[in-house]
Amino acid sequence: MKTLSKLYTLLIFVFLYAPIAILVLFSFNSSNSTGVFTGFSLHWYEELFRDGATLAALKNTLILAVTSSVIATVIGTAAAVGIDRMKNQYIKGTLISATNIPMMNPDIVTGISMMLLFVFVGGLLKLDNNLSFATLLIAHITFNLPYVILSVLPKIKQLDPQLPEAAMDLGCTPMKAFFKVELPAILPGVLTGLIMAFTLSLDDFIISYFTIGSGFETLPIRIYSMTKKRVTPDMYALSTLIFIAILLLLILSNVTSARAEKKTKKK
Repeated sequence: MKTLSKLYTLLIFVFLYAPIAILVLFSFNSSNSTGVFTGFSLHWYEELFRDGATLAALKNTLILAVTSSVIATVIGTAAAVGIDRMKNQYIKGTLISATNIPMMNPDIVTGISMMLLFVFVGGLLKLDNNLSFATLLIAHITFNLPYVILSVLPKIKQLDPQLPEAAMDLGCTPMKAFFKVELPAILPGVLTGLIMAFTLSLDDFIISYFTIGSGFETLPIRIYSMTKKRVTPDMYALSTLIFIAILLLLILSNVTSARAEKKTKKK
């Protein structure tokens, strides 16, 4: 049974990471072939940095991902603290269930419903452009919020409730006690939520497709528009760079969480 379980685990990892390994390999291909590796070259990385439209889409995507993830993390952390401090268990359970719904809801349903909402509000306000960067940003913040809340809540539950009370007994205001005592203790959960929100916003296509306005293009939408003709190998290079960046973020997050747990155990 142990051999079968190890073989099963190995197959799972192969299916998960073999496509990424092939992507990375062909990003260094000297030709534009997607089936034959003809030799090692940095040609497609050079082509990537010459492609102004793709770099502009990448810049837009990073601005959107950073802005939406930071705002979602601030709002989500405050919401998680508020939910945890609720005395009414029925309302508390209802809010947690409501937080889970957007995560289980299909993206296409979320995207279409938000588009209809923005168009309806834009019609009431008599706006010329119902969809814009603002609507895209609101949409990304909205679908990121549940992931932040559910990342922070477990850390809050692990926190000793007497710590903020002790801080306030020593002269701290409730706000100061939160920033001095509670926030450092739940920081690993906050960082996890931030990174998760960033990565989700970075690669979102469906919700962005329905809520984006004219004059603003994200990277997933640009790649989708390229699939109507042919995806050039410089996209392999870009995907490789994004994969490495996300991998480094995850490693940083795990290291930070491990160090925080060690400090907590020592205390």
